[in-house]
Amino acid sequence: MDKRDVKILSAITNLGTGSPDRLHEETGIPKSTIYYRLNNLREEGVIENDLYDIDYEKVGLGVTVIAEVIAEYDEGYHERVGEKLSAIEGADQVYFTMGETDFVVIVRLGNQGMVEDLISQFEGIDEVIRTRSMFTISTIKNEPRLLKNFEFETLEAIADAEDE
Repeated sequence: MDKRDVKILSAITNLGTGSPDRLHEETGIPKSTIYYRLNNLREEGVIENDLYDIDYEKVGLGVTVIAEVIAEYDEGYHERVGEKLSAIEGADQVYFTMGETDFVVIVRLGNQGMVEDLISQFEGIDEVIRTRSMFTISTIKNEPRLLKNFEFETLEAIADAEDE
């Protein structure tokens, strides 16, 4: 990746589209170059898919639960338990962590009544010792396009460091 790739990725993030016409307008990079670089970024796995952001509340998934999971330690448990946690309906993020908590799971649900089912699913995993869950009251920030959280200069510096 180089500065042009970063410029294209930043434009995709800001515009919310991968349209070569719109990217050309935003960056000034020739459309043929944009097509070429987008294909390369897809082949390299940098661009995984064409994303459309969804307002979870508008589709009825407005309850967010953040769960901390403590599991029984065993060789390879993080992979086994991580897969089981990932299979829970509504779990959209699962993190293996360091410290007192083994996993953090972010779950999107339709209503508070679904929380009882969530707890049952946690209890159904043999290795889970204990959970601690929190409901979110309101969302302050949920930026699905991570690059929006960085200044362009920071992303350029990261690309430069990768080139070294």
